Amino acid sequence: MRLRRPPPPDGGPRNPGPRPTAPRSGRPTLPAPPTELVGTPHGVRLEQLVTGVGDPVTVFAHGLAGDIAGTRPLGSAVAGRRVFFHFRGHGRSESPPGPWTFADLAADLRAVADRAGATRALGVSMGSAALCRLLAADPGRFDRVVLYLPAPLDGVRPRVAQERLERLLAAVGSGEAAAVAEAVEPELPPSVRDTPTGWGYLRQRVDQLLRDGLAPQLDTLWREPAADEGALRAYPGKALVIGCVGDDLHPVAWAERLAGLLPGAELHVYDRPAVLWTHRRELRERISTFLNA
Repeated sequence: MRLRRPPPPDGGPRNPGPRPTAPRSGRPTLPAPPTELVGTPHGVRLEQLVTGVGDPVTVFAHGLAGDIAGTRPLGSAVAGRRVFFHFRGHGRSESPPGPWTFADLAADLRAVADRAGATRALGVSMGSAALCRLLAADPGRFDRVVLYLPAPLDGVRPRVAQERLERLLAAVGSGEAAAVAEAVEPELPPSVRDTPTGWGYLRQRVDQLLRDGLAPQLDTLWREPAADEGALRAYPGKALVIGCVGDDLHPVAWAERLAGLLPGAELHVYDRPAVLWTHRRELRERISTFLNA
C-alpha cells in the first residue's frame, strides 16, 4: 500500500494498520540559528543571518516563498562573511502595504548589502531578478554575481508558477499544516518524497511557513518587467548564470538569455531539475570556486 502523501509534517507516515512502514520520524529538524532584524533606509525592517568572518562579504537573496534555510547550502563553501536575509513578506521581515515591485525588492537587497559592505551577491529565482534590477540601476555595485535558476525579467511568468504561488498563499492563509505540506511537496523531486530526508524538509518548511506566514502582496510582483534588460549590458563585473533543463518554473531559455545580456558571463546548464537535491556537492563547489576566485 502507498504511504499517505504528502507526508505529515510532524514526522514519518502515519500507519493506519499492520504493514511495512518507514521510520516514524524523519531527519530531525535542527534549531534555526539566531537571526536579527535590521533597519533599512526605506523603513522596512528585514531579518538577516550573518555567518563566517572576514572579507569578501557575499549577500544571498532567496527565491519567491523561499527562506534563509533554503539558501544557506549554496554558500556553505564560500569564503568570508555570508549574509543571508529575508525579503519583505518572508520570514520575520516586515510586510509594508502593496502592491510591490522589483524596485522594492532591489531596495531590500541594496540595504542589506550596503550595511554589510558586500561586494558579491547570489540571487535565486526571484532573488536573481531583484539582483538584476539593482545591477541595471547601479552596474558597478557588485564585483561578482551568481544568478541561480533566474526568474524572467519581462514580467511574464509560466502559468504553472502563478498557480503554485496562489496555491501556497491559500494554504498558508488557511493555517492548516496538511494543506501547506501539500502545497510545498512539489518542491521535492520524486526520488526524495516519502523518505526521511523528504519528511525532514517538509517539516522544516511547514513549520517556518506556519510560524512566519507569507505576505499576499507577493502576488503583485510580476505586473511589470523586473528590470531593464538593456541596462545589464553595462555590468563590468564577473557573472555566473546557472540554469537547468526540465524545470517548468525556470525554463533554461531564461538563463541563456540572461547570460547573453551580461558581458562575458559564464553559463552552466544542468541536465535535470532539482539541482540542489541531485547535484548538491557539485553545485556548491561551482558557486564557491567562482565567488572565491
